[in-house]
Amino acid sequence: MLHQLGTVPGMIGAASLLSQQSLSEAATSSANLGCHFPAKAKRVIHLFMNGGPFQGDLFDPKPALLKYAGQRPDGADLVTERPTGGLLPSPFKFSPCGESGVPVSELLPQLSQHIDDICVLRSMHADNPNHGPALLQMNNGTILPTRPSMGAWFLYGLGTENKNLPGYVVLCPGRPVRFSILWNSSFLPSAHQGTYINHSSIEPSKMIPHLRNTKWDKETQRRQLDLLQQLDSQVQQGNARDSAFDARIQSMETAFRMQFQASDAFDLNRESKQTRTDYGEGHFSNGCLLARRLVERGVRFVQVYYGNGQPWDTHSGHDEKVPKLCKDIDQPIAALLADLKQRGLLEDTLIVWGGEFGRTPTSENGNGRDHNHHGFTMWMAGGGVKGGMTYGETDDFGFKAVHNKMHVHDLHATMLHLMGLDHERLTFKHAGRDYRLTDVHGRVVKEVIA
Repeated sequence: MLHQLGTVPGMIGAASLLSQQSLSEAATSSANLGCHFPAKAKRVIHLFMNGGPFQGDLFDPKPALLKYAGQRPDGADLVTERPTGGLLPSPFKFSPCGESGVPVSELLPQLSQHIDDICVLRSMHADNPNHGPALLQMNNGTILPTRPSMGAWFLYGLGTENKNLPGYVVLCPGRPVRFSILWNSSFLPSAHQGTYINHSSIEPSKMIPHLRNTKWDKETQRRQLDLLQQLDSQVQQGNARDSAFDARIQSMETAFRMQFQASDAFDLNRESKQTRTDYGEGHFSNGCLLARRLVERGVRFVQVYYGNGQPWDTHSGHDEKVPKLCKDIDQPIAALLADLKQRGLLEDTLIVWGGEFGRTPTSENGNGRDHNHHGFTMWMAGGGVKGGMTYGETDDFGFKAVHNKMHVHDLHATMLHLMGLDHERLTFKHAGRDYRLTDVHGRVVKEVIA
């Protein structure tokens, strides 16, 4: 019977979307552990710059690059993924911005107006210069492809505030099949994996396949689900409880409710013309606006990917590509921060921006930059973070983190702390041992917490 129903559009099609990997775990098995201590943030928006932006173009000015242009002095000879040449200065100018005077590049004129709400993390570092392992570490806490994503950990620990929508949504244009491991739930219950949405189109019915059931009305679907629950109860009375069966039915319940909630939540046409103008046009603009609509409806964790692939992976033509990339993100991120603040949501919504690593201050292919995991920049805003400040430093060339170094594990520990979770206590027993997002590492960077 379940097999037959699985071919019906509408609630069953949406159920398939909700659990793209497996429905073998109980969808109601969220630990929903709750906070270990009072939380400063209730939800997260992760703005992911896939490919790795160069910190020296945006938030970490290095005048020494001009002084030693073309040379390779001590400190500029670190091993990276590919061979690089001499130091390559950034052609983009910096100015002190806001009341705090934090320097921001001319490439981000609108975002710079919000620097007093932003904490720039200049001393990030990771373990691997290759995209695959670095993407996994940033999103899953380890370079191994068998661990849950951080969004799944947040949902496992805190549950969702809206039972009619997925608690973890990933907005990424196109069909990025090879990236799906970055929002998987692995050994956590599959209900906690990210729900992938292709927001290339702004029509909800195109973002979410089979959103509407064109065959049966609401009352008929409701009777179906009630019957399934009765049959499930009868079957399991004489047998051991089957979590896979429960999960399938619970996914249908959620999908049934999504037909009506998602049509509203994902419909950007419900926004005013002025709001759409404020965010701008393009997939990333739409993603930022959708993120706001989702978090205000109780979605716990939203990721917005810039592009499908690695658009920030500028191994050649760097200085020509970066202005366009920055133009695409500047307006929508500034609008998102302003919109959240105006609605009173910024104070308990944590915004995290960055890529899987940075780029080298040395040249590749003339005007390109290689991957750099030794030192790069990310930033956080809202959600209990101190604004108008920088944390940590890289060396004179922006190659390596040297002061108040902040590893990816420290970033994850700090994010969990802001959400009221102790990263050492949020664990899941699997294969005979306890696992956590930060593995056996991680320090909460309390200096950036308001």
